[in-house]
Amino acid sequence: MATSAQGLSFGWLSPVIGNKWSDYQPIVQYQCDHVLPDVTAHFDSLWIADHFYGFDQKTDPFLEAWTTLTWCAAKFPDIDLCHHVLGVGYRPPALTAKMASTLQFLTGNRFILGIGAGWREEEYHSYGYEFPKPSVRFKQLEETIEICRRMWSEDEPRFEGDMFRIEGAAAPPRPEVIPQVCVGTSGEQIGIPLAARQADIWNTVWRGSRESLERKCDVMHKQLHLLERDLSEIQFSLTIERALPETKSEASEFADLLSGLIEIGFEHFVLDFGNPSSAAEADMFISEVLAPLRREFGGS
Repeated sequence: MATSAQGLSFGWLSPVIGNKWSDYQPIVQYQCDHVLPDVTAHFDSLWIADHFYGFDQKTDPFLEAWTTLTWCAAKFPDIDLCHHVLGVGYRPPALTAKMASTLQFLTGNRFILGIGAGWREEEYHSYGYEFPKPSVRFKQLEETIEICRRMWSEDEPRFEGDMFRIEGAAAPPRPEVIPQVCVGTSGEQIGIPLAARQADIWNTVWRGSRESLERKCDVMHKQLHLLERDLSEIQFSLTIERALPETKSEASEFADLLSGLIEIGFEHFVLDFGNPSSAAEADMFISEVLAPLRREFGGS
């Protein structure tokens, strides 16, 4: 399959959870001190997940996404920033737009709005939020993106939708550079078509099946064709949860995996390496996987 012309890029996902494997210290806090100061020079973006509590024990520390990403933004001034991904129902759309415009301003245009329809029903109910059926959540997502783009570009933005409305919801200072929108979704019936309409970046998750990803890419290509959108207008992004390689053999296997995924259209990888204890643990990946792939397929 053809790829777009945006170039190969890599994101580092830093976990906000603290659990028994990290001695209950939020992993991102440790990584900001011991890992990210060295590895961010080799990656294009830093990603933070958006949930309110963890998946093992509800009492495990789990940091809020906007606060954490803003904290990281101040520490690392040379890397793009994105959430993986915001649940649309967790914050009112106009507030999301205002927070995004503020962070875009404060970071010198390094913010990417990563957002999705939300999926963790238990979490919604725990916080007193409604959790409507998928078609409604995706409608909320589409209207939220529309509201954000209006508030980022208009002095007196107005919007009247089926889910939300704004009336002159100004968000000064408006960003000099409109943030890219990354839509996180895997659904072939509703989600991918929405991403085809609205996203600058489409993110989905590697679950071990190349055949499934090829099918999803095919759906995206068909939707873009129907919309008369050029493939270069959207970047295909894939999240992979996998430990850093420790040997050249493991590095070669990792590189082969990414090369195969590049062949079917993915050119941006969000990588969750878990809880490495030092920046040196990333050296093998950087030298044997990331750098050779950049040389072969392009990218900064």
